Amino acid sequence: MRIFLWLFSVMLAVAAAGAELRFNFGDYPAGTLPTNFSSVVAGGGTPGTWKIIMDEVPSAFAPLTDKAANVASHGVLAQTSQEMTEERFPICVYDAEIFRNFKFTTRFKIVSGIVEQMAGVVFRFQNASNFYVFRVSALGKNVRFYKVVNGVRSDPLGPTVDLAPGTWHTLAVQAEGNQITLWLDDHSVLPPLGDNSFAEGKIGFWTKSDAVSYFTEATVNYTPRVPVAQQLVNSVVEKQSRLLGLRIYAAGPNGTTRIIASKDLSEVGQPGTEAELAAIHDGTISFGREKNAMLVTLPLHDRNGDYIAAVRVKLKAFFGETQNNAVTRATIILKLMQQTPTTAEDLLK
Repeated sequence: MRIFLWLFSVMLAVAAAGAELRFNFGDYPAGTLPTNFSSVVAGGGTPGTWKIIMDEVPSAFAPLTDKAANVASHGVLAQTSQEMTEERFPICVYDAEIFRNFKFTTRFKIVSGIVEQMAGVVFRFQNASNFYVFRVSALGKNVRFYKVVNGVRSDPLGPTVDLAPGTWHTLAVQAEGNQITLWLDDHSVLPPLGDNSFAEGKIGFWTKSDAVSYFTEATVNYTPRVPVAQQLVNSVVEKQSRLLGLRIYAAGPNGTTRIIASKDLSEVGQPGTEAELAAIHDGTISFGREKNAMLVTLPLHDRNGDYIAAVRVKLKAFFGETQNNAVTRATIILKLMQQTPTTAEDLLK
């Protein structure tokens, strides 16, 4: 499961307002690429060399006394390739999550570069041809925001800054809907920007040409995305609070099914049965009983009438209830879910 993969490198804290990811690069052996990250390149040239190295990093907090140590050696994420291709943009992308509304913060240090001395972040990353960039140049003495759409870079926006290499600084970007806000060392560098090119995407780290740059203490505070299937379940449960259970199943490989949404979130990911498979394949309606409960499995279809998923409804049984009664009650629940036309692919978005 995804959370277990994160435990070695990422601390996940869920609060009422959202969630937080902290990337602990010091948890990885030197010379490795952190789990769930991949190296890609935009423009020309070869991908960068992204790996964990040890470096001296000053604390972000002031020491309690003059004698207290304020620098510690720990693992940082570094781009160390020095290929001088001019329009070459090495990117290290976090692949385990798609972010929509978030604030992404990281400390960075520009180490060296002859052609360029740059460090930055990408966000709402779709692929190597479509993403947003927020970066700083020590050689150019500027900070810039721009977007890349189908490989074409927009005009960059941003002010002049005097930032020397060899020192640690902080970049932060916040995206809420189509509003984008940018900070360098906790100072806003541009008025909030509005852009509708990308509604969501991955986040990552960015450099240019032969720039050697380091990153550490990266954090993403975000609103977790709720898949369409779970939105459907939540909406029905809110209206039908007496439902004992409600699940949506999707077809998987080799004749399997799994729960993709449920009134009980702990059930998501569990396998289904032959009843759900039959509902998806040929629209079969299945019926079962538990103590004081009726179970009905029905097919969920799209606007064209094609079966795209299975729905299992768990109803509280009443005295003398028949199978037909239960199916009728469950069908009413199904109709509520089909008020929002969707596709099999949409359910997982």
